[in-house]
Amino acid sequence: MITFAAFTPHSPLLLQTIGKENTKALQETQDAMQKLAQELYISRPDVVLTISTHRNAHKNAFSLNMHKSYEVDFQEFGDHQTKGIFQPDLELMTQIQRRMRSETLPFTLESDTVLDYEISVPLVLLTQSLPNTHVIAPIRYSFLSPKSHVEFGRILKDVCIASPKRIAVIASGDLSHTLSTDAPAGFHPSGKEVDQSLLKAIENMSLSQLLSVNETSLEESHECAYRPLLILFGLLEKMHVRPEILSYEHPFGVGQLVTQFHINDV
Repeated sequence: MITFAAFTPHSPLLLQTIGKENTKALQETQDAMQKLAQELYISRPDVVLTISTHRNAHKNAFSLNMHKSYEVDFQEFGDHQTKGIFQPDLELMTQIQRRMRSETLPFTLESDTVLDYEISVPLVLLTQSLPNTHVIAPIRYSFLSPKSHVEFGRILKDVCIASPKRIAVIASGDLSHTLSTDAPAGFHPSGKEVDQSLLKAIENMSLSQLLSVNETSLEESHECAYRPLLILFGLLEKMHVRPEILSYEHPFGVGQLVTQFHINDV
């Protein structure tokens, strides 16, 4: 059963050990992540299923990282202090794998011990009070069509609903990377347009609005949130869900969004 759902950013600057003084500029996001961590704890999950990554994504297939354990490591950012080990839920991963064998969507397995920062950041920030909770880290999106991502989310929903375990779903990504002149990808007016479109689709819990976001604008904005959101919307489709945007800010020209999707709450 699905008991919790959220969308989070994954900027390493959210970690004090990496962001240092820059972390203060993301205070609204940090506060929202703390609140989300409390809500996740209250939901008492057996498993945290994560959807993320723009690194190592397969162009023509969705993928699942299936390994005997996962490690968090931020040494690439000069952080030799923050470490962590997460245990997988092999049973649920096997159920996902078996279901995907009967589907037409391309799907592959991977086996990586060290997690990318794109999923390590939200896991570290959200699960500190859940040391015994297993994780699936991560389910990776592809570069197939938007509708394929929605369909993949629907399949994941079927597997999760059929499971007796309490499952929390966390999709992660950053919104536009072009919101100011000092942004990583420089400034582009499509950045603001895309973020406003994504926020509107979330506020209205509207899959049709999400699917109608302009493809060219998405490319120009350099976002990495759209495809995780598509999977999440497919997973939550036809469920009683109330979206709550906890924070949205972009102090470094990159959109940082924290949203909780309250299950069975309308």
